[in-house]
Amino acid sequence: MGYFTTFNDKGGKPRFNLKAGNHQIILASEGYESTKARNNGIKSVQKNSQVEARFEKKVSKKGDPYFVLKAANGEAIGKSEMYSSTSARAKGIASVMKNGSSTVIKEA
Repeated sequence: MGYFTTFNDKGGKPRFNLKAGNHQIILASEGYESTKARNNGIKSVQKNSQVEARFEKKVSKKGDPYFVLKAANGEAIGKSEMYSSTSARAKGIASVMKNGSSTVIKEA
């Protein structure tokens, strides 16, 4: 089962990553203004990652597929890595759906 890691970025903003059971990052958050806001972001992933329609499939300027997980209000919660193909992106979405409901939170 996957888990969340929490940390502060170089600018001191609280962030989190969702990692799969193999310890690979499958979803990364943006920086939050407070630890409480970051923790609410994790709760939002736990809820919204179970709804396939909340995954927005995108393609970077370089042509690499990726996805953004969005809350019900349309706000971005987290972003995936860049994938080599749309099938790899689909596997990434499936992994977030599988692991996103995890309640395990570790400090990085």
